[in-house]
Amino acid sequence: MKNGQGSIRGQGGLLACCILLSCTAAADTVKLDTVEVVSRGVNLLETARSASQGFVGRPEFEFRPWLRVGELVEVVPGMLATQHSGAGKANQYFLRGFNIDHGTDFAAFLDGVPLNLPTHGHGQGYLDLNPLIPELIDYIEYGKGPYYADVGDFSSAGYARFHTVSRLDKGFVRQTFGQDAYYRTVAADSIDLGQGSLLAGGEVTFYDGPWDTPMDMKRYKGLVKYRWEGVGRGLELSANAYYNDWTATDQIPERAVKRGLISRLGTLDPSDGGQVHRFGLTLNGWNSSRLGETRLTLYGYYSDLRLYSNFTFFLEDPVNGDQLFQKDRRFVTGGNLDHHWHWRLKDIDFGFRLGAQVRHDFIPKVALYRSRRRAIVRPVRIDQVNETSVGLYLENQTRWHPKVRTLAALRGDIFFFDVKDSLTGRQSGDTSDALINPKFGLVLGPWYDTELYFNYGFGFHSNDARGVTMRPHPVKPLVRSRGLEVGLRTYWLPGLSTTLALWQLKLDSELVFVGDAGTTEPSGKSRRQGIELSNYYRPFDWLTLDLDVALTRARFEDVGHRADQIPNSVGRVVTGGITLTHPAGGYATIRVRHFGAVPLNEAGTVEAGSTTLVNLGLGWQWRDRLRLSLDVLNLTDSEDPDIAYYYASRLPGEPAGGIEDVLFHPVIPRQFRGTVQLFF
Repeated sequence: MKNGQGSIRGQGGLLACCILLSCTAAADTVKLDTVEVVSRGVNLLETARSASQGFVGRPEFEFRPWLRVGELVEVVPGMLATQHSGAGKANQYFLRGFNIDHGTDFAAFLDGVPLNLPTHGHGQGYLDLNPLIPELIDYIEYGKGPYYADVGDFSSAGYARFHTVSRLDKGFVRQTFGQDAYYRTVAADSIDLGQGSLLAGGEVTFYDGPWDTPMDMKRYKGLVKYRWEGVGRGLELSANAYYNDWTATDQIPERAVKRGLISRLGTLDPSDGGQVHRFGLTLNGWNSSRLGETRLTLYGYYSDLRLYSNFTFFLEDPVNGDQLFQKDRRFVTGGNLDHHWHWRLKDIDFGFRLGAQVRHDFIPKVALYRSRRRAIVRPVRIDQVNETSVGLYLENQTRWHPKVRTLAALRGDIFFFDVKDSLTGRQSGDTSDALINPKFGLVLGPWYDTELYFNYGFGFHSNDARGVTMRPHPVKPLVRSRGLEVGLRTYWLPGLSTTLALWQLKLDSELVFVGDAGTTEPSGKSRRQGIELSNYYRPFDWLTLDLDVALTRARFEDVGHRADQIPNSVGRVVTGGITLTHPAGGYATIRVRHFGAVPLNEAGTVEAGSTTLVNLGLGWQWRDRLRLSLDVLNLTDSEDPDIAYYYASRLPGEPAGGIEDVLFHPVIPRQFRGTVQLFF
């Protein structure tokens, strides 16, 4: 694959695949052959741990028309990334009946570094994917459910690991122009340096958007990465930086649009928005010997977010308005150590994996203020937090028979919370909590290029430290989940990859972030269950088709039969696409993204309608030197909601107490974006 965009090559690539999938070796020695992971169609029989685990190589998503960076997670079948604010804020994610908010039950990693932020100013597990540069993502590994011992906090619904490219066959400069003052420039190249290679890339984006109040987004990103690889060992050292400044159009009440107070692209508080900085360093090293394979990741990064939001307008303060200023500044350090070894006893293969993960978040300031047009009115809460977590896991895979594999794992986590209430001192405190979570799996096959999977496991998410130490009613520090899945994976038809999964997930407590209290609060137990069908078909070199269907039922438990629905739980997700390529360099792709009506209250009496979007991409490439492309986003010019909520808010002139209403953020109108990409 030319231009370094879409393959994992050589010994290091295979080693990474084996470690990521915890493959059980079939002999006493491991032969590292060249392998290329190009798409979801790669054969994962005899390696995958569940039916809902997979790889996505760059060729599957490099031609996709993207509206936002967060849509990278939509390569995970059944997952959605929406937005209810400006383009600098973390997306809202949905998977398996979860309104994951900004990341509470879905974990993400970049080159081994955890991206979720606990005890965040805007939401527990805050997951911002805006720092990623899609052109420099090589491949994505994903898994759904709590069945993977190497993934801990925030992963009950699933996880995704983003891996950046280490070397480009050709450097490039990419320039995109679009409607509403959209300008995006990306450039990257790699060179040989010493005994390794050095890659550098960056992105600059400016965008006003279609909103009545221009977003005036200014976004900058950079990545520098050095890689050295020897025989069976190597290291990578990378540095990344990210900055974003924007004005936001948040969700708006339907009644304000119907009365003509604002348009569907308008806002009631034009001072909403924010600014974010992030800088990080990462070291990855690996070594292979007769004793097994070892991987080490060390990381540190700094994050600073200033966010202004007004969701209820004049409900709490009829004079100044209800704008909130949320501040989160932190330093994160940590490391992961993973060792994988195997041996054979007669005809039985044993594979073991032992790992340790340590993370510390020093948060000098996580604060909430009442503000007016970005000027502070009064503080609500100001805290300093230290949060440390340690995770240990041991996983065994045993191949008892060529057609029978078992997986057994045990993971233990301990968390330490220390909160200093800098405002009043009354909510200061410290505590700790620990959980041990077993995980089991059985894999039968393959027969006729088909495997059957049975998985059962326990997972968890942590709660906001400010809620954990709150007096007089602290919330539970660690909330357990239990998952069960039965599935199959088949390649019975040449070129076709199909997975089917029936699953159930129970949570001991839902988690809700209360923005105007600056902390989180738990609600009742919940149960989710569903069925997922995923298909990826490449009948010819020039034609690729994919279709994913996810149906989910999500309910609160022990609350009766009339008010047990989970608000914003998406019950139906259908995504699919067709991609055509031509040997001369042309391509065309069309993609459909649909999710069904969503309940907005527990009684199920208020719903948001379904949303369907169609995106089109056309392009042509000449001799690995020039690529021209045109993306048409929202081809049908749909006016469906991108996301909707139901709660009380107050507009000027309305009575105290406000009015309960649907508040929505619309999908953007039809957009045209053209790109010129030069290779050198």
